[in-house]
Amino acid sequence: MVERLLKERYAIQHCLGKNAGRQTLLARDLQTQELVVIKILSFSADFQGDDLKLFEREAETLQSLSHPAIPRYLDYFEFQTPKTKGLALVQSYIEAKSLAEWVESGPKFNETEIKQIANNLLEILIYLQHQNPPVIHRDIKPSNILLAERSPLKQKHSALNKGGWLGEVYLVDFGSVQTLAAREGSTVTVVGTYGYMPPEQFGGRAVPASDLYGLGATLIYLVTGVDPAELPQEDLRINFEPKIALSSDFVDWLQWMTEPDLNSRLTSADRALKALERPIEAIPLVVGKPSRSKVKLKKNRNCLEIVVPSSYPLCLNIASSLVVFFIIHNFFSGSISFIMPAFNVGSFLVRLSAGIAVFFWVFYFVTWSISISLQFLIYDATRLRLDRKQISFTSNWLGFVRYNLRPPSPRMAICKLRFIVNEPTESRPHPHRDIQIWAGTQEYKLITSHLSDGEIDWIAGELSEWLDLPISE
Repeated sequence: MVERLLKERYAIQHCLGKNAGRQTLLARDLQTQELVVIKILSFSADFQGDDLKLFEREAETLQSLSHPAIPRYLDYFEFQTPKTKGLALVQSYIEAKSLAEWVESGPKFNETEIKQIANNLLEILIYLQHQNPPVIHRDIKPSNILLAERSPLKQKHSALNKGGWLGEVYLVDFGSVQTLAAREGSTVTVVGTYGYMPPEQFGGRAVPASDLYGLGATLIYLVTGVDPAELPQEDLRINFEPKIALSSDFVDWLQWMTEPDLNSRLTSADRALKALERPIEAIPLVVGKPSRSKVKLKKNRNCLEIVVPSSYPLCLNIASSLVVFFIIHNFFSGSISFIMPAFNVGSFLVRLSAGIAVFFWVFYFVTWSISISLQFLIYDATRLRLDRKQISFTSNWLGFVRYNLRPPSPRMAICKLRFIVNEPTESRPHPHRDIQIWAGTQEYKLITSHLSDGEIDWIAGELSEWLDLPISE
């Protein structure tokens, strides 16, 4: 235990926690008379270089943050006593119980309360992820989330009275924090808590979506009362459905938050909050579109598919087919009229040859008619499909893929969505826009010159919303 007075200013009250060379103390600031939390890193036999790196990073991160739901940085100093030497980080004290304590001491939360907690925590994560560089907590779990006592005044005026109004939610303990800038070109320390860590974090990789997994696992703990590490798993997915009674939309959202595959998980806190407030499944699979449009668009949380009909008009197909038909007709007629007199063949052979020619004419005409009819009913089209793993761009006919217009690319490589304005030409006298998607160095261009401006804006808007990318010119 350190001295009862640090820096001749902080009077130690009692120990809040202790773990391998670290202590968390409650103290009173004798200058302000306010309670504070002091985190101590001792240079003892248990000390490791990674401990110092994480401790310094926590202090730097807290000093750069300013959010009412995150402890405030107050002081940072080195100390030495007759028994120990180390570093101290002073931060504001929040009088509230952790979610773990709430679950252990009381009844389970209902769905309305859990959604309120999720909403508040996502707002905190949005703030962290919008920092430059983005901040990743890496250890989101029930013991690191504080929930204040219910406020009777706020409860009285809350719109959530029927479901119960919770107190303020706080995110604490940034001892495992990482920034994306700190990760580049350095060895990453694997930190976190089993059951609340996504698979990629076990390999030393942490991205903003990693915190979403920890939040989803925390919410699962709230509704089941069971640590996620103790719940059964199927293909690394937490199997929690048999233990709860929630709406199907919310269950689906929790599964999306805790997808073990990073490419299939929600990518950001912004997207997660939008999906929580308005589930994609609440929107019809075939969404609204401009009237008389032949474009087909289907979407759900796992994929977006856009089928654009061919720009080649049916009347040109018919005209070209008629030209070919008359060419064949004239070829057969000319051949027969030339060959038969030359070889002086009998009238029987002439009639036989003419019959064969007529058979070929009829066969071609019937085949042509069937193909034109099918093309009228089931048109040639290009299909752009995006799912959680890749983007593909194919040519389709009769509902089947004929060939890839571009090689597929990973979904995570998609980096830009923009309009291309094409200058007028002799064949196209007016400027028109195409929609371009970049996945790494691979371009996917959706030709929309035969579509209306309303259709183009509709398709671009749907792509922007699903990809969570702005549209640039």
